[in-house]
Order: sequence, then C-alpha cells, then structure tokens
Amino acid sequence: MTLEELRGLIYDVPDFPKPGIVFKDITPLLQHPAGFRETIERLAQGAEAFRAEHILAIESRGFIFGAALANRLGLPMHLVRKRGKLPRAAVSIQYELEYGLDHLEVHADSIRPNARYLIVDDVIATGGTAAATGALVRQQGGVVAGFAFVIELTFLAGRRALGEAPIVALIDY
Repeated sequence: MTLEELRGLIYDVPDFPKPGIVFKDITPLLQHPAGFRETIERLAQGAEAFRAEHILAIESRGFIFGAALANRLGLPMHLVRKRGKLPRAAVSIQYELEYGLDHLEVHADSIRPNARYLIVDDVIATGGTAAATGALVRQQGGVVAGFAFVIELTFLAGRRALGEAPIVALIDY
C-alpha cells in the first residue's frame, strides 16, 4: 500500500473533542488488516536504524502501534501511563499541558541505565507528551533512541520539542 492509501484510512472528524479541532481517527486503519500491517512495516523500516533495545508505548493508542512494532522488531515493550494506572512501583514525571499540568509514569524497573528506548505513539501534535516521555527516560539513565509516530501534525511543530533524537512519522498533515 502507498502512503496515500494509508492516509485514506485515517478519517477527519471535525469539532471533536471540541469545536475547532479536526480529530484524526485511526480506527478505519485498525480495521484494515493490510493497512495496519503496512503501517507497522513502514514504522519498523524507519526505526530499525535507531538501534532501540526497548519500546516505550504511550497511553493509549500508542499501545496498539507499540505492541505490534515491538513484536515486529523483537523488542520488549513497556507502558507509559497516566498517574495511578500502573499496578507496581512506578517513576513519574510532571509535564505542562496547554491548560495545566499532568503526569506520566512507567514501572520503576522499565528503564535501565544506558539502554536504548524507542518511544511510540499514534500522533505527534505539540510534542509535549512524547517530550515528557523522553525526559523520563533520560531522568532514569536511559537513552532515547528515537520516536515513531503514525501521524505528524506538522503545523503544530511538535518535532521541535523532541530535541536531537531521530523521528519516523509516516503521514503528515
């Protein structure tokens, strides 16, 4: 499948979750086995050069792509969740949202010193959540090998928040 065919499997939903926002709905892509398979293959091809040793998948749609990508690359996957959602000891980072603060957590044993982590999510918009995840990796002594996204909203310039780590993003708007 071409990138344009994959783009055709992502639907625009105007005024969701609030007026003025055009939500990028990935569920049609998930419902299309060949499209989903091609998405994972393209992400894997783009990320292989990053030499990651682990996948960190960001809640919640990042779990879908992170799990498939971890399987394809033969890497362990760890969950990045909102505060209070992990059942074992966790480490946390606070980060700024447009209208306040939030927290992300990973299990305390997920990030190992000097290990290389590929951070995966469905969309990069402003880059705040991905940047906070990268900061959490570095705070725990890990290395951000790179970032992988299905969609990049380039008009929000989120890439700038991610520093020097390499990025693979398949479809841009």
